[in-house]
Parts: sequence; structure tokens; C-alpha cells
Amino acid sequence: MLKNPSHGTIQLKDYQAPQFELQHCALSFDLDPLQTRVTAEYQIQSLSDDRTLILDGESLELLSIEIDSVILSAQQYQLDEKTLSIPDVPDSFTLRLQTLTRPADNTSLNGLYQSADMLCTQCEAQGFRRITYAMDRPDVLTTYTVTLNADKARYPVLLSNGNLIEEGGDADRHYAVWDDPFPKPTYLFALVAGELSRHSDQFTTRSGRVVDLHVLTRADDAGKTGHAMASLQRAMRWDEQAFDREYDLDIYHIVAVGDFNMGAMENKSLNIFNTKYVLARSEIATDQDYHAIEG
Repeated sequence: MLKNPSHGTIQLKDYQAPQFELQHCALSFDLDPLQTRVTAEYQIQSLSDDRTLILDGESLELLSIEIDSVILSAQQYQLDEKTLSIPDVPDSFTLRLQTLTRPADNTSLNGLYQSADMLCTQCEAQGFRRITYAMDRPDVLTTYTVTLNADKARYPVLLSNGNLIEEGGDADRHYAVWDDPFPKPTYLFALVAGELSRHSDQFTTRSGRVVDLHVLTRADDAGKTGHAMASLQRAMRWDEQAFDREYDLDIYHIVAVGDFNMGAMENKSLNIFNTKYVLARSEIATDQDYHAIEG
């Protein structure tokens, strides 16, 4: 980690490469606006002789820590407002953490927060540390499996990065499992849960794969997504022609969020946009609005 983890100005000369490799991250969420329980299970490999693992975390309640299924006592780790430190970790191990975060109280619009009747995330640049303790830095990449559990009536749509590999539930609660097989840093993680209207279409890649496309909004805005969908299809074709880049997943989501502290966020396969850059209808939008959405 950094020589001086004071969270002040970081100079390039102070940079140190990660001392641990994160081989996989499995996340499980029991979603609730007042109190969301997050279970994070990390597969970790040491890359140096320094066996003190330092994780970033803010505004979290730590419930439990396990290493290779053994629960750690309070004497086996150090916790402060910014970091969780675990000394003397093994060379290779599974770390399991349980934490609580409170989306309704999160007015920073970073991490997991409530936007009207929806839950969503903003993790750039350091928001993931408000979801769970993590190596929250852009040079630590890993694959993710994410399980979302929620009240079915309150949050009928459950989204995260990657491909949907499993879903189910009963009359009251349901779940969805998302798998992202391509390594990414924490700041590209995304989650959305809520009651949303879906505008669906498809894109056929140049190799012939069919990708399902979805633009999701609140019900009142359902008729304003046609230009965004057409812009997405043109952008995917342009990527193939200009950069020789073919989309590599089976599904692509764009979600329009009113309470969003940026114009858009390029989370892999689950783009979260401010409504300004998704919604348009000829009676209410200017030419500049249409150009901004396509841009």
C-alpha cells in the first residue's frame, strides 16, 4: 500500500504496487434501504513478504471476519474510520467479511445509496469502500460473482455487472446472480435495484452474436428512451469499425437515475446515467439534448 496511508495528497513517487492479488470476489447483498447486509468473500494471494492486509472502508458496521472459515477475534485485526488491517495473513487464503451499510442515510451519493424508491451505486473514484471493506484502488482487478437478494414487490428489478446466470425466489423475496468473467477494478462495480420500466432491443455483433440491450427508467419516463437505444446501437457498431472492439458479454444495461452525482458512469455492462443523458422526446428536448445523449 502507500507509505503514508493518511488519505491526503498522494504523490506519484509514493506509489507502491499492490502487495496482494485479488483472484476472485463473491458478493452477496440482502438489500434494504435502512440496513443492507453485505457478505464479501475474497480469494487472495500474497505477492510479497509483507503479510499485513490493509483494506479500505468508510461508514460501515463490521459484523464478522473469517479467514479460511475461522472467525477472527477483535484482537486479531485493527479497525479505524478508514481502514481494516489484518496482520499475519497466510500466503493464500479466503477472506470472508460481513458488514452493514445504510443506503437511506448515505447522502454522499457514493457507494450504495437510495435514489427515490431505487437503490443504486456510484463507485468512482473511491465509493466501493462504502459498500464493504476492500482493496479499493484502480490497480487491483478481479472477476466478480454478485448475488442480490431483495423484497420482490419493492425491488422487482435486480441488476449488476456481467451476465445473469441464475434467478429465482418465492412470492415475497427473490434473488439474481450476476457473473462478470472479465477482471475489473472496484470503481467499475455497479448495482441497481428498483421498480423500473424496460425498453429492450438487440444488437448483432459482427461475429454474429446477439446481445440483449435494455434501457431502464422509472415508469413516468418510459416513452423517452428511443433515442438512447438507437445511440447505443450506433455506438456499439462504431466501436467495432473504429477500434476493432466487439462487445464481449450477452447483455447490456443502461439505467437512468435522477439522483446521480456525475453525467454517466462507464460500469462494465451496467451503465448508470443521469437522466439528462438518457431521456429525450421531441416535444420536450432540444437538438442539443439529442446530441448530448448520443455523445
